[in-house]
Amino acid sequence: MVDPITSLTPPRFDLAEGAVWDDHTNTLLFCDILGHAIWAFDWETQALRSWVFEKTVGSFGLCKDGGLIVAHHDEILLFDKETGAREVLVQIEANDDRTRLNDGKVGPDGAFWVGTMDDRSPRKPIATLYRVAPDGTVSKIAEEIHVSNGLAWSPDGSQMFHSDSSTGRVDRYDFDPTTGALSNRTQYLQLDNTLGRPDGGTIDADGNYWSAGVSAGNVNCFSPSGNLIMSIGMPAPRPTMPCFAGPDLDHLVVTTLKPHSDPELMTKYPLSGSVFVMTPGAKGVPSHRFG
Repeated sequence: MVDPITSLTPPRFDLAEGAVWDDHTNTLLFCDILGHAIWAFDWETQALRSWVFEKTVGSFGLCKDGGLIVAHHDEILLFDKETGAREVLVQIEANDDRTRLNDGKVGPDGAFWVGTMDDRSPRKPIATLYRVAPDGTVSKIAEEIHVSNGLAWSPDGSQMFHSDSSTGRVDRYDFDPTTGALSNRTQYLQLDNTLGRPDGGTIDADGNYWSAGVSAGNVNCFSPSGNLIMSIGMPAPRPTMPCFAGPDLDHLVVTTLKPHSDPELMTKYPLSGSVFVMTPGAKGVPSHRFG
């Protein structure tokens, strides 16, 4: 049974996304894509701090040296949280003004996996999923994507999940956690607006896949075989990313966006743009680190 869903932050974010739990500092980090910022929530004191960037921050990951690897619109940055120093590791689709970097996570192989999205409407399949190795080598993994999203890995690192939010398809690959090699791409889920098209995703310790149903106001949990275990209605209509957090990884944090294009939804759901938390009776797995 899911405990009551509460707001962890004020509804101040236009497009909160990319939540990551840092078990070294007991801190929840997330980005506000349209706010060009990364935020940190201290789990003990509940204090918020932020770092502002020049362009959209689609996602980020933790680094082994304590810094962050940041998907900064059309470039990958290495960012030092303490000094503010920023180093461009590589540019991605910098010459294509139709796209921007979107969902990204560090995989079990120590690489940063990140995709782009068509930043226009209607979206077309012009986006790509990339693997960024610690030495800066960039490899194209999958193409003809509308909105790259939903990255997650099974607890043992042997499988990778990836979605296209526009088509509603979630794929599963066999994954080599040592080399990052992929094989045996299969369709894991086909979602629509009934449960919600798949936005950000995460995995629990039992291998269940949790997906933010951004178009239906739900967070959905699916078994490894693809069966729906539960669908949780959120206090905001546009959830964007689930993430297990807390010292025991037994809290589920969900970021949300403000539906500015729909004044009726904005009025009906005044907590839109908050980060929410619940205890769904499951536990997550630790975040991987780049390097």
